[in-house]
Amino acid sequence: MQLQTKNLKSTNKLKHLFILSIAVLITNVLTAQEIIEDQVKEEVATDSVKASLSNQATKIDGVAAVVGEHIILESDIDKTILQMKAQGVSTDDIPRCQLFGSLLENKLYAHHAVQDSIEVSDAEIRSNVDYQIQQFLSQTGGDMQELLDFYKKDDEKSFREEMFEINKGNELAKRMQGSIIDEVEVTPEEVRIFFNKIPVDERPRFGTELKVSQIVIEPKIAPEETQKVINRLKEFKTDVLENGASFRSKVVLYTDDKASVAKGGLYTLNREKPLMVKEFRDIAFSLQEGEISDPFETDFGYHIIQLEKIRGQEFDVRHILLIPQVSESAITEAKDALEDVRQKVVSGEMTFEDAARKYSDEKETKSEGGFLINPATQDYNFELTKIDTELYTLIQDLKEGEVSLVQTEQDRTGKVKFKILRVTDRVDEHEADYARDYLKIKELALTEKRFTAIEKWQDEKILDTYIKINGAHRDCDFSSNWLKK
Repeated sequence: MQLQTKNLKSTNKLKHLFILSIAVLITNVLTAQEIIEDQVKEEVATDSVKASLSNQATKIDGVAAVVGEHIILESDIDKTILQMKAQGVSTDDIPRCQLFGSLLENKLYAHHAVQDSIEVSDAEIRSNVDYQIQQFLSQTGGDMQELLDFYKKDDEKSFREEMFEINKGNELAKRMQGSIIDEVEVTPEEVRIFFNKIPVDERPRFGTELKVSQIVIEPKIAPEETQKVINRLKEFKTDVLENGASFRSKVVLYTDDKASVAKGGLYTLNREKPLMVKEFRDIAFSLQEGEISDPFETDFGYHIIQLEKIRGQEFDVRHILLIPQVSESAITEAKDALEDVRQKVVSGEMTFEDAARKYSDEKETKSEGGFLINPATQDYNFELTKIDTELYTLIQDLKEGEVSLVQTEQDRTGKVKFKILRVTDRVDEHEADYARDYLKIKELALTEKRFTAIEKWQDEKILDTYIKINGAHRDCDFSSNWLKK
């Protein structure tokens, strides 16, 4: 969900709106979305329907507002505030009325998504729910009961049903808003006009930016260790198929994917929404129900998969992951090799880019000369204040062009690798400059134009939708005409 604003003056306002959007999204994920049973089929409700809905609303304790077929409870606003605080966001300067307004917007989107026959796939929503529950379980150590207790649910079925309805409402709202802004574009002239109308003393400041490159070397695994793991997985498969052994029990006893142990190695995959790496998905989608794959390799190690159930586009699979052991001598050899590479770069014998292309084991950056790609912008530039915390720790003290000492990195499976990093093209924090920061200014101009499109859509749809604001909320100074004055 995204909020509107009358005048976009700086990136500070954008950040403020983003925080509110995240807060409302969190609340929608964690609280129930209630639907009024007497649905309003017409775009403009008749007086009798309005009266019926109004009378019904007064019977529901704590109803703050009605938007179309949806209601907002007082508790929804309170939960939004609590969730923001739980995320470490200060709510001191965010008015309650502004949070309430954002909830009204979300319900308006969801209502008109249904009116406009925007559809979402139930299979996709179920996949989203599965993924969210898996993420929740990873935070609670895989304890479903602890999760149910935390969200005050009696059983997993009711929890999943509620999550399904919430996710479906959120997806409808998201697609409705997307349909409003997808066709919005800005021309270079519009960008220039946008920039020039910002007062000089209110122009946004952009944080320090830089490029980060790295060379990664991983310890080599001895062929006999790899074969040992493959043979072990083949034994597991044979024991299950020929002796009736439990695949799930073998997961619990042997898998190196400790995060999936509590679920017996179970994952739900969706053809339309990738969750696992490509090699894993390709094998899983090629199996028949009950079939167990041969051992295969991914970047994480070696796996076998058992396909339990196919439900339309969804595949329930269990897997066992084994990671070949790396010898101490191989670890030492890899570190020494990277020390030699670093010396070649520091001495000027070869450039960092050439060394990355020749020696790095990281396929994502190897061909790019070691440069990391910012996933948010798809270029090489990173804003220092928004960079990944772990990466920031490694580069914060590096000077322009300096090559770091050899760093040791270990992933959640215990796999060790070594890396050296370099920072280049650092641009310190500065006031927006039209030529240098054109792409960022263009994005701000596009954002404002999208806000304008949303504002126009809201103004029209508010008049065409039954909306009832109750109690003290009628005293809010809304930017949109929710009170239809």
